[in-house]
Amino acid sequence: MARKVCIVGSVNMDLVVRSPRLPAPGETVMGGAFAMHPGGKGANQAVAAARMGAPVTMIGCVGDDEYGRRMLDVLAREGIDASGVRRRAGVPTGVAVITVAEDGQNTIVVAPGANATVSVEQIDAARDAIEAADVLLMQLEVPLDAVSRAAEISLAKARTVILNAAPARPLVD
Repeated sequence: MARKVCIVGSVNMDLVVRSPRLPAPGETVMGGAFAMHPGGKGANQAVAAARMGAPVTMIGCVGDDEYGRRMLDVLAREGIDASGVRRRAGVPTGVAVITVAEDGQNTIVVAPGANATVSVEQIDAARDAIEAADVLLMQLEVPLDAVSRAAEISLAKARTVILNAAPARPLVD
């Protein structure tokens, strides 16, 4: 039987431009192909776990916009329980603007949008889903206080907690 996984994290739309090379500061480089891909460290982790056969619950936020609708559709198609993903009116869904050079080097700038609204209150409201999971998987593209609260809930039930400490930032004990 697969272990239940709960993800607390980001849900983004990735906007990717291929480029012959990365621009220097202040420089404009003509790019090539453009693509949009579902992304966000949290959503990516949720899809990976679901594709490995785990029952997955996602907790996060999207905006009440086209990207948010697309991301919720992607999660549903992947069989992920997205009942813990809140839609925030008047706030855009997070996006990552990614430039990929021919040699594989990249730059990524994330505009967190709705991801920045994941709150301790939302985590408390999702307590049952967190406690029901065998594994809680998180990263740092949502507010640290929400990540900390989710970890407290999971650890109180002696569950496995995994933190992908990216993007890097100072952590609390």
